[in-house]
Amino acid sequence: MSPVPSPTSDRPSDYLAADAVVDHGHPLILARVATLRPDADDPAERAEAAFLFVRDEVEHVIDAEDPRVTWRASDVLRERVGICHAKAHLLAALLRAQGIPAGFCYQELSALHGLNAVYLHGKWSRLDARGNRTGARGEFSLGEEKLAWPVDTARGERDHPEIHPAPAPVVVDFLMTAEPGPGWYEKDLPAAL
Repeated sequence: MSPVPSPTSDRPSDYLAADAVVDHGHPLILARVATLRPDADDPAERAEAAFLFVRDEVEHVIDAEDPRVTWRASDVLRERVGICHAKAHLLAALLRAQGIPAGFCYQELSALHGLNAVYLHGKWSRLDARGNRTGARGEFSLGEEKLAWPVDTARGERDHPEIHPAPAPVVVDFLMTAEPGPGWYEKDLPAAL
């Protein structure tokens, strides 16, 4: 059973904020948002469109065997590639640009895995736009969680229920200092928060 997502801040504005990573005021982000079901009255429909775009139209570096390193949301969008954390940065930016509160969650698997949480219809739901390749199974769901990877506690894996308003510093530091090249993500990828 998945943990109940729990925000680490009681200020809703923290989950709508822009910063150097989640740069949702960037023209590229705003232009993409304008194409994602702008006519939908239900913010859940707009959130699902953003989720599907990030999951299906932005390659995961491992699946694509891509040597590029992206971390800022607008760069992930421009390059259309990123590791799970970078894809989470983009999804948060696309949601926040629409006024939909979004945060960051983590799982400790073989390495630290990044995903999002979204606040819709009066509750937080976790979403994992990692991509449905190489065995990952992330689906948009505001009910039962449908994350990319199940956590196996027998193997020492851990699911963090906390919803952070900003990406974990250990993740941002790793991405900002990673050297592009084949398999860059295999070197020093954080294993824990």
